[in-house]
Amino acid sequence: MKDPVEANSDGSRDLYDVTDWEPRTALDKLAIYVHRSVLRAGRAFLVVLGIFVLLLILGGGAGAIIIDNPFVVGLVVLSVVPAGLLALYIYVTDITTSEPPTLLAATFVLSILFAGFAAIINTLFSVVQLLPLVGLILFFYLVVGPVEEAVKLLAVRLYAYRDDRFDSVIDGAVYGAVAGLGFATIENAIYITRGLELPTMLLAQTVAERFTDALDAGGQITAVRGLAGPGHVIYSAFAGYYLGLAKFNRENAGPIIAKGLLIAAFIHATYNTLVGIVPGLASLIVPGVPILVLFFGFVVVYDGVFIYILYRKLQRYRALYENVGGEDADASEISVERTEFDAPNTPQ
Repeated sequence: MKDPVEANSDGSRDLYDVTDWEPRTALDKLAIYVHRSVLRAGRAFLVVLGIFVLLLILGGGAGAIIIDNPFVVGLVVLSVVPAGLLALYIYVTDITTSEPPTLLAATFVLSILFAGFAAIINTLFSVVQLLPLVGLILFFYLVVGPVEEAVKLLAVRLYAYRDDRFDSVIDGAVYGAVAGLGFATIENAIYITRGLELPTMLLAQTVAERFTDALDAGGQITAVRGLAGPGHVIYSAFAGYYLGLAKFNRENAGPIIAKGLLIAAFIHATYNTLVGIVPGLASLIVPGVPILVLFFGFVVVYDGVFIYILYRKLQRYRALYENVGGEDADASEISVERTEFDAPNTPQ
């Protein structure tokens, strides 16, 4: 869309500061400098605030337990192995270029820092859970899912997204998966350390005693968190993919990012809702089976469905890349499989 003056101009007139603009004067250059400085300051403020919030959370007891009992670190590492393997798979699926370790590391760290924002917002709005009948479900769909997926996407948007090496749509899925891994890491650390807040874990204990207590108290929760971690990778990989799509479709960037967040938040909230219901119902159908086994079964099936959908989406990109990469092929003529998240009339 053009202003009427520009639309009717024959191109011979200088429309600077009328309907067109480019940096010409010292004031123009100052305006650019101020704009960039404000953006940099805003990004720096978010990072500093994230560090401050994270220190507050760890200072609540989790940090002391990790320091007093270093074996907790081992439990946390074990808990994120499944999520790490899934993130690694998504990384190697990127058929374009290998992502720089610096961008991957920055995304991982930023997602850990920004997890504190989600913790605070979730706590502030936890009162929603008190609503009769549907309070917990509304809390998952309106607060937990959207907030946690937004802060993970922010970890990608703040740094990696702005880098020229983020040069393909599928890169968004890779960085989204890494952000999910970082979020799962700090979330698992907090859950595990809360489960280890036992009076028996004293500095006076021997190394062997502290190791035994850590295994006894943390083994089960580590296994549970180990299955919860891949979900974060899956959700944010979807959101990240659409963030990548938005980078190369700037005219529709907002709706595209919103679509990715809606998908991720819905999958996330549905998991949170069903995981507290399905295993219990299943125990009525198959009595005698331990509830923990039924929980594991539900998580494997639920995550498996969306891993498959994500796999199809990534394979669709791969198929098109292999057919048009380095060639003058028309992508619209290549038939590839649609995914469940594509509209019925979307051209293949």
